[in-house]
Amino acid sequence: MKLWFNLFCRDIEAQLQFYQALLHLPEAAGTRSPIYRAVETEHFQLGFNAHGAYALLGLADRERSAGSADPVTGYATFMLESPDAVTAACAIAVQLGGHMVKPPYATYYGQWQAVLADPEDHVFRLSAFGLPDGTVARAP
Repeated sequence: MKLWFNLFCRDIEAQLQFYQALLHLPEAAGTRSPIYRAVETEHFQLGFNAHGAYALLGLADRERSAGSADPVTGYATFMLESPDAVTAACAIAVQLGGHMVKPPYATYYGQWQAVLADPEDHVFRLSAFGLPDGTVARAP
């Protein structure tokens, strides 16, 4: 099974470039269309739909208003190879126009994790198993 997870976006090309640069993933060129871009791995595809996809999918009544903030109803977690990779990717995300929601911290389940938002304010997490040396996980 391969998971495809899609985000509705204002600028699908800019979102493609953000996630390509942040995650070092290739474009899923075979699925490119006027209203769709995506990055992919063997196991997942992260897609970016233009607003025209709302009508295409029968969701026109759910299209967000210009300038309104979307509620967070789901988010992706990208599992990276190490706590250092999480910290480094956070800095890259901010340089690329994303912003930090919650800086890297030790989770109670022993992961080094940060909560960020991309340039269009879609929330995502960067996480890795293990903690930086000297860091202790705390109970919730």
